[in-house]
Amino acid sequence: MSGHSKWATTKHKKAAIDAKRGKLFAKLIKNIEVAAKVGGGDTSGNPTLYDAIQKAKKSSVPADNIDRAVKRGSGAESGGADWINITYEAYGPAGVAILIECLTDNRNRSASEVRIAVTRNGGTMADQGSVARLFSRKGIVTVAKKQDGKTISDLDLMEATMESDPESINDEGDSFEIVGEPSQLVEIRQGVQAAGIDYDSADIAFQPSFTSPITDIDQARKLEKILDALDDCDDVQDVYSNEEMSPEVEEALNSDD
Repeated sequence: MSGHSKWATTKHKKAAIDAKRGKLFAKLIKNIEVAAKVGGGDTSGNPTLYDAIQKAKKSSVPADNIDRAVKRGSGAESGGADWINITYEAYGPAGVAILIECLTDNRNRSASEVRIAVTRNGGTMADQGSVARLFSRKGIVTVAKKQDGKTISDLDLMEATMESDPESINDEGDSFEIVGEPSQLVEIRQGVQAAGIDYDSADIAFQPSFTSPITDIDQARKLEKILDALDDCDDVQDVYSNEEMSPEVEEALNSDD
């Protein structure tokens, strides 16, 4: 859930935790409701809803839950909440910048939960704009390298997205991230699909303009506590951070599990 950061890559490699599955489902359902409310319940005319539904399906959210979320968001069924987007900013150890996106129906609850998650674990809340200026909003399509017995290469993706001309195709280990402007997201995703390549996610997300190196395992563990605590907050949808962990620190952090 942690958005597009080195931390997200580390977390995705860890074993799935069943206790967090329900929270993940709830966050994906929120995204569907909001997308349907903003752009309507027809996926053919609402690419944001299409991508939200595909992401939920890939996370094994039941089809009935997805259908009800679309109906609540579009007004075809009662019970939809009045979700609002709020962004909070914080700093972790080693000056790591943390951008926290919430989707909530209670602003005061969200502010309290986020503040407690950050400050009780050694982080500090930041002034509005001080962290956000370090990130740029991008359209990001994630593609797994291994698909149905074949290996996808960066050249395959370059050919598939030639017309949309993305900014970069980044090697993230087990996957590639195709990065462009938010307005390019749908065209990039459609290019990948037209080439017969499956994709893991297509999101509007934040990318840092620079990274903060972490070479100390204790600092890495403190950051882990902050991000885990934010992950546990029901109102938190995505967390973006700009840490760059050394291979030694990342290996030591993974060995803690």
